[in-house]
Amino acid sequence: METYAKLTAALKNTALLDATSGLLGWDEQVNLPPGAAELRGQQNSALAEVVHREFTRPEVGQWLTELEQQELEPDAACVVRETRREYDRAAKLPADFVRRKSEAASAGYHAWTQARKQSDFSSFAPMLQTQIQLAHEEAKYLGSEGNVYDYWIDRFDPGMSSAVFSDLFDEMRTPLRDLAESVLAAPRQADVSIFKGFPVEAQESFLREVLERLGFDFQHGRLDTAVHPFCGGSGWDTRLTTRFFPDNPLDSLFSAIHEAGHGMYEQGLRLGNPDSFGLPLSNAVGMGVHESQSRLWENQVARSDAFWSFYEPRYREAFSAQLKNVSSEDLRLAINAVQRQPIRVDADEVTYNLHVILRFEIERALFAGDITVADVPETWNRLSEELLGLTPKSFSEGCLQDVHWSEGFFGYFPSYSLGNVLAAQLWNAANTDLPNLQTEIADGNFSSLLQWLRDKVHRHGRRYGTRELIQNAIGEEISPAPLIAYLRERYGALYGV
Repeated sequence: METYAKLTAALKNTALLDATSGLLGWDEQVNLPPGAAELRGQQNSALAEVVHREFTRPEVGQWLTELEQQELEPDAACVVRETRREYDRAAKLPADFVRRKSEAASAGYHAWTQARKQSDFSSFAPMLQTQIQLAHEEAKYLGSEGNVYDYWIDRFDPGMSSAVFSDLFDEMRTPLRDLAESVLAAPRQADVSIFKGFPVEAQESFLREVLERLGFDFQHGRLDTAVHPFCGGSGWDTRLTTRFFPDNPLDSLFSAIHEAGHGMYEQGLRLGNPDSFGLPLSNAVGMGVHESQSRLWENQVARSDAFWSFYEPRYREAFSAQLKNVSSEDLRLAINAVQRQPIRVDADEVTYNLHVILRFEIERALFAGDITVADVPETWNRLSEELLGLTPKSFSEGCLQDVHWSEGFFGYFPSYSLGNVLAAQLWNAANTDLPNLQTEIADGNFSSLLQWLRDKVHRHGRRYGTRELIQNAIGEEISPAPLIAYLRERYGALYGV
């Protein structure tokens, strides 16, 4: 297996360079002084060219061709198959394009942060147009100029397409809107005004305790703050971020748990494949599965009665003055508040997927040529009124709220809803396989669930596609029915509808 050894050594070396690039990206959003933005863009593009050059060396393609003629054991076959898919894509992209795209991602991020701060879409519009042009250009290099949006969806979730998501959203849209309207019209409503004056230091201390108990390994990870929460790195070095608001402590808590879900998946990939750094064996199968891990921990676990039966006393101890006159019932309802909320990352479980549908419709229309960049604000506001029953008060809480487009991440948003669908299915299966799970969570014991996820999902890396992975894990096809049933059960009971 001399050829295989050469291939894996090259992949690991490239992964080291790519990890360094990722660290620069993390630093850009966490620590970078504003005046260094242009330099960081140059650093990012220079390193992106090096990574691209190393990965697309002709000998890598020759090794793959040689190995494809051999009968390989399953793990080696996975490495060759998945590397071939990525190699063929990368090899078709000119180095100059890779550099330009990296520069645009860095410049786009900084343009977005300023535009969002000033609620000025006109200043961001040229950068968005550039990112769309680059997205078309990349798809053309790959022979997908006739299906640009499908190309980008497949980049984040291999095997998925706009048609698949359109069908999924058609099945979800009406039941979720109906449930949201029923809950919002219920006599019993949550009072989120109870969350006032929560000291940031106490918030951070509490959520760090939560993350560690859930199973996030701080020996291979850290937590920082950023404008938009994210998880970066790998299981060997996992970087989480959140953000803190004194009058919205649940934002930091649930954002951190969400990102820790991503982080624990990455750490599970490492534990399941300890000698496979840089190989597809320790890479996530797709963003839908990645989101299933973050959403399951954030929602099914951390918003549950079982979770709060354990953590409510600790929460009250940390914020005794703020929660002095708040009953347990009012606290649980506020934790699961359903509201007409313009901001996706702050949205509740019931309305969250409607936010994703909004973005999917805009992206699909942009790439179909049905709307232009100039039409985005009006289209956003119209869909927001149609799906969420509200019109954003500003661009900052409307079409400028998300970071994704600034970095050229089109086709990413549908992964969030796919993650919600998969999370509900995995949650059902976990409760069947672990009949004492709710009692364990109420006792502050999350190890059984984490081990179950590592066995069913994490350890497999890219050995299977998303559909096959879920079929193997729970014996079901992908379906939104369990998610809709779960939401109806939880929020119907909470709000009496």
